Amino acid sequence: QVQLVESGGGLVQAGGSLRLSCAASGLTFSDYAMGWFRQAPGKEREFVAAISRFSGTTVYADSVKGRFIISRTNYKNTVSLQMNNLKPEDTAVYYCAANRDAAGIPAGLCDYWGQGTQVTVSS
Repeated sequence: QVQLVESGGGLVQAGGSLRLSCAASGLTFSDYAMGWFRQAPGKEREFVAAISRFSGTTVYADSVKGRFIISRTNYKNTVSLQMNNLKPEDTAVYYCAANRDAAGIPAGLCDYWGQGTQVTVSS
């Protein structure tokens, strides 16, 4: 059974930082590209960042480019999202996702999803 478990969410002031982590189990981690998505109240889920199987390629949404960094550690089966200079508009539930085809991730075409972790940024 594949599980993706996010952690690291919380409440932070604008301008602060948080680091999200996602622990994967039940799959061969290096076979999958990984991504982060978010969904704010009343809004559709949106793509945040993606990373290829061996970290050679990263892709970011324009709204987070230059502020967020996605990384992965294959021997630990984890993917992380370092979020800096957070803004109130970054408030959302953040989800990690896994997909064999990295190209599908920005479109939300993912094989597996986590349950999400709440990030709240106060102004």
